[in-house]
Amino acid sequence: MSSRPIDEPHRVVSPLELLFDLTFVVAVAGVTAQLAHGIAAGHIADGIVPFLQVFFAIWWAWMNFTWFASSFDTDDVPYRLLTLLQMAGVLVLAVGVPAATDGDLRIVTVGYLVMRVGLVALWVRAGREDPTSRATARRYASAITIAEVGWIARQGLDEAGLLLGGAALPVFLALVVLELAIPPWAERPRPTTWHPHHIAERYGLFAIILLGEGVLAASLGMKRVLADGLLDASVVTIAIAGLVLVFALWWLYFLDPCGPALADRRDRSYRWGYGHYGVFASLAALGGGLEVAIQHPAHEAAISSVVVSYAVALPVAAFLVLLWAVNTAVLSSLVVRPALTLTAALVILVLPVVAPVAGPASVIAAIAAVVATLVATTLLPPGRAIAPDATV
Repeated sequence: MSSRPIDEPHRVVSPLELLFDLTFVVAVAGVTAQLAHGIAAGHIADGIVPFLQVFFAIWWAWMNFTWFASSFDTDDVPYRLLTLLQMAGVLVLAVGVPAATDGDLRIVTVGYLVMRVGLVALWVRAGREDPTSRATARRYASAITIAEVGWIARQGLDEAGLLLGGAALPVFLALVVLELAIPPWAERPRPTTWHPHHIAERYGLFAIILLGEGVLAASLGMKRVLADGLLDASVVTIAIAGLVLVFALWWLYFLDPCGPALADRRDRSYRWGYGHYGVFASLAALGGGLEVAIQHPAHEAAISSVVVSYAVALPVAAFLVLLWAVNTAVLSSLVVRPALTLTAALVILVLPVVAPVAGPASVIAAIAAVVATLVATTLLPPGRAIAPDATV
């Protein structure tokens, strides 16, 4: 195993990476469904923190492997087996998602452990077989191991009843900070040779997976509505608006070609890569919001029309602002002007206020119209791109 060239021509995502992403579909679907269930039951505050915690585990495991594979993908038998081991860990984590929303992270911790064992083994192998990357690989392997010991210790303290009085969340956040600090520290001896266009493509594919979860969530919500005999014009309106939102957000994500920008500004990759946690979490949360919105007639006693509208508005507004923020880290100019993006986000955040009068369906349709208009602004001025650049 040796590091791959930074400027390797025609670098594309491998079939193994596509299979790896497929296992994350299951995990993301689980966390999205649990978020929707919490919102529908009126337990929004109790559901947001577990959603963000579990989604961090999903996102961080995906990201760690993605950046490793961009530098060291050899696609031989040992590499494939260790990657398959990480996939098994993702599936174990997915099984533990329902319990995690109630604060029980045991199964999630086990799944995360399995994933980290596979990743550490890959780093150990890279350190043994690639002399130029040895110091960096050993740093990664040792630091990830220490962080994993921390996660296991956290779980042990929790089961022993020693994380009471709100101590569980600070401990979790401390471990998150430790995890985020590993790559900058590990790469001090020698940065890894990740491929900028390959990384941009991998991130784009994960965004598509999350957008697909939105379509899936809306479809599941529609299925339940049909089963309960609650189909009406408002439900159809929300379903159509949901599709428009998914299409428009997809368009916006791929407007700015980040591959060339990452190649020119590799030193800003942490801001771009880490910032995507919020971008991706927003897309996942949107799926839950659309599912709740479609099923609102069955849950009117538990949640108000304003809450339903904000379940869609907040993720959309967050996506717009955070996508602008992360792309600004590497791009000197954006296709969509920042003023338009921020104005659209502000309008979207205000729209749910009129939900008691206009109804959630009208509000969500208006949100979709605002985002679609933002996309349309890229078509009107001369010289603007008329199609998304999906080749980054």
